[in-house]
Amino acid sequence: MQINFTHHQSAHCENGVVSNLMKHHGFNISEPMVFGIGSGLLFCYIPFLKVNHAPAITYRAMPGFIFKRFAKRVGIKIEREKFKDPKKAKAVLDNNLNNNNPVGLQVGVYNLSYFPDEYRFHFNAHNLVVYGKEENTYLISDPVMETVTTLTDKELEKVRFAKGALPPKGHIYYPTNFPKELNLEQAIVKGIKHTCRDMLAPMPILGVKGIRYTAKQIRKWPKKLGTKKANHYLGQIVRMQEEIGTGGGGFRYIFAAFLQESSKILNNPKLSELSKEMTQIGDIWRDFAVDASRIYKNRGAKADGYNEVASQLEILADKEELFFKALKKAI
Repeated sequence: MQINFTHHQSAHCENGVVSNLMKHHGFNISEPMVFGIGSGLLFCYIPFLKVNHAPAITYRAMPGFIFKRFAKRVGIKIEREKFKDPKKAKAVLDNNLNNNNPVGLQVGVYNLSYFPDEYRFHFNAHNLVVYGKEENTYLISDPVMETVTTLTDKELEKVRFAKGALPPKGHIYYPTNFPKELNLEQAIVKGIKHTCRDMLAPMPILGVKGIRYTAKQIRKWPKKLGTKKANHYLGQIVRMQEEIGTGGGGFRYIFAAFLQESSKILNNPKLSELSKEMTQIGDIWRDFAVDASRIYKNRGAKADGYNEVASQLEILADKEELFFKALKKAI
């Protein structure tokens, strides 16, 4: 069971899986285009959901939403299924491979044997493609890896049914039906409007308001939690931003690339200008991550460091609020 599948490396797993599956089926859709049409860009601080013993921070839509939105907006039909029984999950996977159909899977990172040890922690929203099987070994195209790799059937079952927050439950997904042509123009507009709506939402933990809320929490953490726990919480923000799924800064760069590509498709020069602005915002996110990491690693940490990085987040919130208002107007 080996499908003639071409592996393309990407910056983020879910975008990469969808882009690779689309290319396999004859549609040359880039990773940024998947991300933008699927309204993947987000910010949300979730204090009631703990990941690695700290509040969850997400810079992206919930797992599966990017593919679901992308498919609906460009007019393709998809199949998605979760399982209670690992044997049934394996049977559905093998049946697709027998039918020459590569599939996307949601998995946990901790037990991915081909990941470097420093990246193997409890995070259950990673995505990869299975494109074949040789005896008891599955052929894996993980978009964040440079080349293809493999997992044994036991290893794959373990990551498909990982425990903890957002358990994948054997989640399998793949496209099933395609139009003759994809209506990208309309899909791009819908994707941008949805992203603007999310980032400008009147909810305290979502979008630019969520960034400001996070800044307020950071100012409180040293006195409220103590240095050790405050450092752990701050480290969680950086980890979610820079290590898990290329979060904050990385997603801003992908979104900027989406706007650059969309500018040509829609013949809208304003989107090209905003693309450059979003790239600069991504740079500021990266600066924030560097400064925050110095605090929790005690490398050149300043006495008032927590307030300083909180102020950086407040500046980012102001810039993103102006940006998304301008983007909403431009589209």
